[in-house]
Amino acid sequence: MRRSRRTRTTIRTRETLPRLLALPLSAALLVLCGAPAAGQTVPTTPEPDPAEEGQPPISDEQRPAGRVMAEAGTALGVLRLLPEAMPAEAILPGMDEQLPKQSALEGGFGLSYARADSESYLSYERSLAEAAPFGASVAGHTPRVPGSALQAALPDNEKALSTGLEAPDNPLVRLGALQGRVHARWSEDRGPCVGTIADAGTTAADVSLVSGRDALPTMPEADPDAVGGELGAALAELPGSLADLGGLLSGGDSGGALVGVDKALSTRSVVRLVDLPGSDDGSDDSHRAVEAVSTLQAGRITLLEGTPLALSVGVASQPTLRVVSTGEAETSSIDYTAPVLTVRRDGETLFQLDAANPTADIPVGVPLPGLRALPGYEDVRDAPVVGDVAELVDGSLTTLSDAAASRVLDIGVLRLSIAELDEAARTVTEPFAGHQVSAVARMLDVRVLPTDRLRDLLGEDVADTLPSALAQVSLGEQSANAYAPEGGVDCTEPAPPAAPEDPAVPPAGGEQPGVPDRLAHTNAAYSTVPIFWTGTALLLVGVVLVASLPHRRPGRAR
Repeated sequence: MRRSRRTRTTIRTRETLPRLLALPLSAALLVLCGAPAAGQTVPTTPEPDPAEEGQPPISDEQRPAGRVMAEAGTALGVLRLLPEAMPAEAILPGMDEQLPKQSALEGGFGLSYARADSESYLSYERSLAEAAPFGASVAGHTPRVPGSALQAALPDNEKALSTGLEAPDNPLVRLGALQGRVHARWSEDRGPCVGTIADAGTTAADVSLVSGRDALPTMPEADPDAVGGELGAALAELPGSLADLGGLLSGGDSGGALVGVDKALSTRSVVRLVDLPGSDDGSDDSHRAVEAVSTLQAGRITLLEGTPLALSVGVASQPTLRVVSTGEAETSSIDYTAPVLTVRRDGETLFQLDAANPTADIPVGVPLPGLRALPGYEDVRDAPVVGDVAELVDGSLTTLSDAAASRVLDIGVLRLSIAELDEAARTVTEPFAGHQVSAVARMLDVRVLPTDRLRDLLGEDVADTLPSALAQVSLGEQSANAYAPEGGVDCTEPAPPAAPEDPAVPPAGGEQPGVPDRLAHTNAAYSTVPIFWTGTALLLVGVVLVASLPHRRPGRAR
């Protein structure tokens, strides 16, 4: 049967993605990526001012010579409701207009974050490794979510920490068997020169995103009787409402989740020191480059999971983001292994997402009452139509003809896209002269968009409340940043401490003064000894005198 012109998969030019990440653990990276006014400084933790003039410094710590700032962050996925709908807030006048718009709600899950910062004022923040089950951002504000695994250095940690993670109960994201592993290293005498500085990772058995009767709370309520017309008649026959795409996302027996992933999902974020390019011959092993790596492994991705109209997405190559800073612009690098995604249904390949075809639209519609009047479509079920495929009463699927497609009313579009690499690089002078490179990428974006036809049928009052995008799910969100001083990170061996002097050899400086013959009397203790012996001698003399006198017996009475 010929494919409908309405439901053909269309490839469109990829839209520009917002650079702002939802991960609370990536906020520091965004600060580093944003160019300051002069474009020559990287902000770090400021030292507190003394409370009084002339007060000595709080710490006189002698830091190692190695200086480095780097971080890597990875998320299994990020959910955004009303993306790019909320204006940003800034404390500086006029800056809110220059910042990208925020989402009404952003939630990241399966987060791993690794950071190294030799400039941190607090010693226990020189190296950080964190694995978190969940992170949230509400209108650009990121409250801390408990339940994460964290390891910090100093002091150094010889062993990694592995633990189970529990995400808070929520109606939009379900995680199964989430585990976290963190390891943070930092040397007191060698600083970052420990090889792998920070290493964090998460693993999950399965993930389900956007399901339930109110899966799309941004979709306005639509009463079939109030709407009327062909849309009202179609909605009255559906098992669900517009908020769950006509029952597709209801989570019940005939509904499932917008996106589901299973079979060994994992993220890993690593910051480490590596050899400088061209130093394989061992000519310079005292200086190193800093590398930040974000890797993601995803198993089976399913769109409209749990429904007969489900689509499977195969990942041909696992995405890897790697940035290296040597301190010089000529030798620093950004490498990204982009994924190739293949979309299938019942083993049949529908289309492929790659660099040449980064975006595809899949319409979601509801069957109108006139569809069953066509020969061959009497058994079409009262359920949404995905693409050009409808579900029959017996659970099988059928492809719609052009005549049948004209009796389907589009209510939304699933827009699939792979994310292009967003990279930046600059040479800076503060807090130390060097070169900084950073990059952000996503493996797959799934957006739910309302259609123009739906806006027209809902009426002007309701249509005005519809945003440009109802929800956005990003799978495999990655970020990396590396900043090293000119010439690389100094890993020169610290000088050994000076040997103690031989006590048998007198120190130089001439003859030492002798001990005085008589010490000065400085207190009453010096008079105690002669008084003791004088008293003792007088006691003995008294004993001798008593013993030498004659002894007389007392007389008797007459």
